[in-house]
Amino acid sequence: MTAPLTPPHQPPNDSHWPSPYPAQAEPDGAPSTGTELRQAAVVAAGSGVAGVLLGLLWLWLAPRVTLISDGKAVFLRNSEGEAAIGMDGTFVLLALGFGAVAAGIVFLVHRYGGIALVLGLALGGVLGSLLAWGVGVWLGPERDVVAHAKAVGPNVDFQAPLELNMAAAAMLAWPIAAMIVHLALTALFGPRDPEPEDEAWPPLPTA
Repeated sequence: MTAPLTPPHQPPNDSHWPSPYPAQAEPDGAPSTGTELRQAAVVAAGSGVAGVLLGLLWLWLAPRVTLISDGKAVFLRNSEGEAAIGMDGTFVLLALGFGAVAAGIVFLVHRYGGIALVLGLALGGVLGSLLAWGVGVWLGPERDVVAHAKAVGPNVDFQAPLELNMAAAAMLAWPIAAMIVHLALTALFGPRDPEPEDEAWPPLPTA
């Protein structure tokens, strides 16, 4: 008689039995942390550059405040006009649109975007808004109202410089819109984690 290959005190190695704790694999296509940070930096830089276009659109679409001088002082041509409020409103509406479009593009390009991309959208929105504000003011009418009034002469209409009376709120419109839209798209159309499958347990060996 030959001795058994497996000692009686050691159970046979049944490698075909499923593990009671299946490993959780990362979803296919999910980027690493370093890749997410690089993507977020690109998103922030791209949003900042897009601020130039926002500034040009604001300069083109914003209503203008008309001023007039009598040679001694400068007055509003229409004291009951709402052009000053319209400047802020135009900037905010454009910024909301830019934020929504930026979020849509980022979601389409990076479906597995995480918190780094959301932060990149927010930072890029602030940078883009600041750059748009600077472009609009720089390319707009003369900022020195007194010098402008002297240059055009008395009783001649001229335009006031572009201003944001509610600059803090205007700067937040783009990043808030971008974060909300991106989170909504991710919740509605983002990839889902696979549901765990119930594996059948094999029967216990009998003595």
